[in-house]
Amino acid sequence: MTLSVSVQHHFGGFTLDASFEAPAGVTALFGSSGSGKTTLVNAVSGLLRPDQARVEVGGRLLCDTEKGLCLPPHKRRVGYVFQEARLFPHLTVRQNLHYGRWFSKTRGSDAEESRLVEMLGIGALLDRRPGALSGGEKQRVAIGRALLSQPLMLLMDEPLAALDEARKAEILPYLERLRDDTDIPILYVSHSVAEVARLATTVVLLDKGKVLKTGPTEEVMSDPALAPAIGLREAGSVLSATVVTHHDDGLTELAAAGAKLFLPRIGGNPGDHVRVRIHANDVMLSLDPPGRVSALNTLPGTVTSIRTGGGPGAMVQMQAGDDQILARVTKRSAAALDLKPGTECYAIVKSVSVARADIGAGDQSMAKSDTTT
Repeated sequence: MTLSVSVQHHFGGFTLDASFEAPAGVTALFGSSGSGKTTLVNAVSGLLRPDQARVEVGGRLLCDTEKGLCLPPHKRRVGYVFQEARLFPHLTVRQNLHYGRWFSKTRGSDAEESRLVEMLGIGALLDRRPGALSGGEKQRVAIGRALLSQPLMLLMDEPLAALDEARKAEILPYLERLRDDTDIPILYVSHSVAEVARLATTVVLLDKGKVLKTGPTEEVMSDPALAPAIGLREAGSVLSATVVTHHDDGLTELAAAGAKLFLPRIGGNPGDHVRVRIHANDVMLSLDPPGRVSALNTLPGTVTSIRTGGGPGAMVQMQAGDDQILARVTKRSAAALDLKPGTECYAIVKSVSVARADIGAGDQSMAKSDTTT
């Protein structure tokens, strides 16, 4: 189910002028604070009536100001999950879920509720009240309530922003299952590179009310031209990898970027698809295969672009297999190696430099594409 959005709105000295189209899956609205993410998602939900807009989900128009159509929020069939869970404190988890079903015209089915309860891992919580839940548990219940209203799409406005790192780690696998096990589009607002790299199918990068780029996560996040907007310290690559085997010494071997990639042991079985984010700051470049070095990962590739700014750094992009890798080096190093588009080189990555939070499940679309080739 595709999503098409075009919104223009001016208020208080700020102008939002953003348009994008996205396929099924998780579409992340990503950008710094004040870039227009929440304004855009509120326009999609109907909580904000923009100056001009056209919003279409799966062929159904929610808003077209030129035609005088702008459905109110309760008629858009949009589920909204906020930063705070906003559960009814006097109701149990089960009763909160039934409130979501009450908004559905068909009231949903017990089988559908059971499937969502299992998917979100909230079966043991059904008789508790929100006051007895952790932040991550509350958000999972809020997601279940939104889905049981049988929405055409789901909006999530920084749902992990209010959680500590432990609770984020707890809920991220459930969000991955939500991405893979439901067929409704999800519009996900975040300013966290790690969340976007792990969850998003498509990224819409916003800056000062404008769309800088829209495209697959691996493509957008690995674009050196967008590194300043993403943040130089956060810039990096998102690799699509496949688990090969788990070794007895605690390392997992992956197939990625046309080569082997060794990481501290991760979950999953051989054949499973995963995503790996590698920070540009953690990549070294060499013109020759490295000799006796401690780093286990040597990924051969070809330089495709080099971008420099006013500082001493250079952002080098290289093609390695089907993936793109970013390396942040100094201008002096780039000059010493005589790097330019077409230069063959090796990206060197320490296994321990990849944090566990930068490894996530690959989405099902990738697995399906593999089976059809």
